[in-house]
This record gives sequence, structure tokens and C-alpha cells, in this order.
Amino acid sequence: MPNPERSPVPAQSSQHVLRPTHPRSTPLSTVLAMTGAGSSRADLAQIQVTGIEQRSHAVRPGDLFAALPGAQAHGARFARDAVERGAVAVFTDPAGAELVGELDVPVLVREQPRSVLGELSGALYGNPSERLRIVGITGTSGKTTTAYLVEAGLTAAGLSTALIGTIETRIGGRRVPSALTTPEAPQLHAMFALMVEQGVDAVVMEVSSHALALGRVDGVRFAVGAFTNLSQDHLDFHADFEDYFAAKRRLFEADSPIAAHTSVICVDDEWGRRLAADLAAPITVCTTGSGTWQLTGEVSAHGGEQEFTAAGPDANVDVRLRLPGRYNIANGLLAVAVCTAAGVDPAVAAPALATVDVPGRMQRVERGQDFLAIVDYAHKPAAVESVIATLRGHLAAGATSPEAAGSGGPSTSGTGRDTRIHGGHRESDTAADTGGRLAVVVGAGGDRDAGKRPLMGAAGARGADLLIITDDNPRSEDPAAIRAALRRGALAVPEAERGAVREIGDRAAAIAAAVDWARPGDVVLVAGKGHEVGQEIQGVKHPFDDREVLAAALERRERGPRDDNTAAGATGPEVAAKRDHAGPRERGRSNTEQSPQGSDAEDLTVS
Repeated sequence: MPNPERSPVPAQSSQHVLRPTHPRSTPLSTVLAMTGAGSSRADLAQIQVTGIEQRSHAVRPGDLFAALPGAQAHGARFARDAVERGAVAVFTDPAGAELVGELDVPVLVREQPRSVLGELSGALYGNPSERLRIVGITGTSGKTTTAYLVEAGLTAAGLSTALIGTIETRIGGRRVPSALTTPEAPQLHAMFALMVEQGVDAVVMEVSSHALALGRVDGVRFAVGAFTNLSQDHLDFHADFEDYFAAKRRLFEADSPIAAHTSVICVDDEWGRRLAADLAAPITVCTTGSGTWQLTGEVSAHGGEQEFTAAGPDANVDVRLRLPGRYNIANGLLAVAVCTAAGVDPAVAAPALATVDVPGRMQRVERGQDFLAIVDYAHKPAAVESVIATLRGHLAAGATSPEAAGSGGPSTSGTGRDTRIHGGHRESDTAADTGGRLAVVVGAGGDRDAGKRPLMGAAGARGADLLIITDDNPRSEDPAAIRAALRRGALAVPEAERGAVREIGDRAAAIAAAVDWARPGDVVLVAGKGHEVGQEIQGVKHPFDDREVLAAALERRERGPRDDNTAAGATGPEVAAKRDHAGPRERGRSNTEQSPQGSDAEDLTVS
């Protein structure tokens, strides 16, 4: 397991600070006793602490500044700035104490301060999680969608709800973009205190493996914990799959200080079954067999919506979702079980699920085009496979119109280029039978699990008629090296089993190329970033929203012929070289049509 004292720091933390308006006061001497820290000052009882913060720029007068070691720098380097902003004391480790030197405020020192940060944060804000009904949802995929579904079910029961997750934090109608899936402990407990002030009854939150491993949710009292599934992701952070699984288990194991009062486990995969087998009395959810909650009868899919019957221990309820895909059946069934575990009548919760859209999850983008254009957050191998399977299912059914295919989010109204094509030789049965083909635009994030990159490339090549490998958030890595890893995975798929593979580094140009390739009845999927509104390159987040870029490409197409350089746009990263190779399922198109350069040509690039 990674060192819990060295927390990764996002390149751009949220500037929004959600704090209670009437904070409690705690004598610093009490803080010293709670943490087991040491201090050379004797006047601690006279100093009052009203909050805690580990981001120096967000410190308020009266705060305790938690100066923790980070992935890039030690927080103690920012202690003077925190004191200037009003911090009344600094809490750090021995290495941090050496860095801060002499300060005008007390310095509390203990080994591994992060290990007590969560409980300390909760205590300073009056342990607000004890006065809230908190639902924590963990797993590799499905956390966000399940959280939105559960929130809708709880709201339908008349509860005042709040949401914390990947896309946003929402309290009483106020929406704040999220910097982390799960906030750091000081911000999290401050949010809970604000929620209590505002009369919130229940909180639905996504709980990431990073949060569990790094103690971000320490001090939280979970009423219900839910597990969705486990597949490859975050192995740059976790030592291996077992370590990844161990982090998830912290939300459920009886001897864990944060163990949820009630556990709801989806047992569709082996990890869920293992987890359920180790727990005393879990509520199980299964879409493929038997469980406490299971499917009964047939799943009906039409118009992009799905209907199924959830069979529970006491009654059956009919569920309708606006979200396509078998994986969303699992999310919906899990949501019904979680709402019931949280004390809501499933007959009340289930109808509310039909109202839910999730931004950037199977979200349609429509500009009057005669093919389906979708943006989805899929950014790990299993998620890419699942989304492709869903869209293939719609193609096979001939359901490629926006009305037929539906979405997992509202249809949006618009808010260097290195190109290569590698051929395969598999004929597309689906395309041949229905006339509908699938283009997938996908990349992989830098400074993240590198092992999943070739797997994502393989998933895209195997499932798409055209795979366009592009940049995602390269962060500090060389974008070309990331793309090369995806390309290796894609080209490792036997030629008879893959579609055409192109590489276009500039994400805007890649999206434009997929749109230009599409013909009536096709599907274009832009995967990986979903709801995100920025692209991180070398520590800078450039404005970039897949939904807006896709909408612009569709509008250009609808307007008619366009200049290629204009179509690529200036919103993506630097434009690089082009190389094309004829593709397998592209046989109906000439090489020249696929690329002006022909099959093996390269040219200099422009930026």
C-alpha cells in the first residue's frame, strides 16, 4: 500500500471553500490531547481553534494549519503563508517542524499526523457525520451514476439531501465543481458541519480508493456502505489488485474504524462475491443470479430507456431508467437496495430513478446530424468495453437515432495532431447487417495507472469499426508515449478481430475526424473525459469540454465543407505529425478518403 503520509495533490484544487457559518471553538490544549502531539508552548489553553485546513491558500483566521508531506512538496513549506492568513497553530510531523523553523504560533508535532487528521477534523467540527445519514459508495465503476440514483430515491422520500462526488458537490441546490472524488478530511468534515447547519438529512458520497487508503474519510460515520464492482484502475497508486481491494474493504470490514453500519454489496463480479463472503450480514445485489435484491423477469429496453423488476426480501418493485447499458441495470438495482437500507420504502425510491440524468455519462450531443454522437466518462478497460458493448447493442437493434438510443445525461445543446491508421482484416458483422458502424475516440491519462493503457487500446480496437487514439490529460508525461502504449495494445489484437486504428494527438482534431468519418446510422463515441471541462498538460489545465468540442465539430459538418486546419481548432494540445494506414472495416472507403497523405505518408506538422 502507498505511504498514507504522502498524499497526491491535484494540479488545480477547487477554490471553493464550504464551511459552517457558526464554527465551534476548541482550546488548542484539547487539540494537543486529542492528537497525542507535542509542543514546547505552555499557553495552549488560551488559543482557540475554529477550523482546520491543509491548503495554505484556504486558511481562515482561527484555523489549525495541517502541514502534511505531499507528493510534490511538504506542506510545512507553506506554513508562514498560512500563519499570515490567520492560522493560530501548525500541526505537522518532525520533518515539517524542521522546515517551519521559528514561528509566532505554536507548532504541534507528532509522527504520521495524517493518521489522526480525520478524527481530529471531525471533532473540531463537532462530529457532524453522526447527525447525518451518510451513504458511501465505492468501487471502480458506477460510483457516480449510483450516487445520483440514490440521491433521487432519498429525495423522493422527502429527505433533504446533499451529494459529494466526482462531478460536483451539491448542498441544498448550491453546486460546486469537485477537485477530488472524495475531499480531504478537513474539507469533508467542514462540509458535513455546513450540511447540518442547513438542515440536510442524508448525504450520498462517492468514496475513492485513494480516500480510503489515505484516511480522507476517517472520522466519518457511514450509515450505509455500497460496493459496485472492481476492475483495473489506480495500480499506479496501489501496489497490486489485492492492495486495491484491501483499500475498498475498509468501508465494510467490522474491525475498520469507518465500517458502515449496513453493507450493500453487488456480487456480479468475483470481488463483490469475495467481499460479501467475508462480511457478517451483507445485503447482496445480483443481476446474474440470486441475491438479497435480484432481477426477476426480463429487462425491457426501448428508446434508450430500460425497465426491469427488482425483487427484494419483502416486495418487488418496477424500475425504469433513462440510462442504457447492462451495467446501469446493476447500478439501478444497487441504488434501490441502498435506498431501502437507508430506511426508504423501495416503492417510493424506485420511481424517482426514472428522472435521473448523469452529466458526461452516455450523454448525447445533438446538432441535427443523422448519426448518434455520445460523450462518456469511460476511462478504464472494463468501462470502455461496457460502453462499447452497449452501443453495439443499439447498432445491432438499429437504434441509432437520438430518440432510440437515449442517453445517460441530457442531450447537450452546445455549451499536436499525430495521425496514423493501422489496418485490420475483420469484417464487421454488425456494420454489414445494419449499416451502422462505431467510431471510438479515446486516450489515457498521464501520471496514472500505465498498465491499463494497452488494455484500453485493445478494448477499443476490438469493439470499434474505427478507433482513434488521442490525448486525454497527459499531465506531466509525454503524450506521444501514452498514445504509443494504447496503440501497442490496439495492434496486439489480431487483424481479423479489430477495426481500423488511427492516432491523432490533438483531441479536438481527433473528435473532428470521427465526426467526418461518420455516415447515416453510425455512432461516434468520445470516451474518457465525460463531464470534465479542462485538459491538463504540464501542470496547466486548458479549457476543454468534449461535449462542446463534439458539438462544434457536428455544427461544422452540418454547415458543409470546412477547412481542415480550422476544424482541428485551437482548443487542443499542440498539433503533431500525420501517418495513415488503411483500416480493416474501412474497406468501403479509399485510402485517399481516409487521409489526404495516403497509406504511409508523413508530413511536417503545424501548430
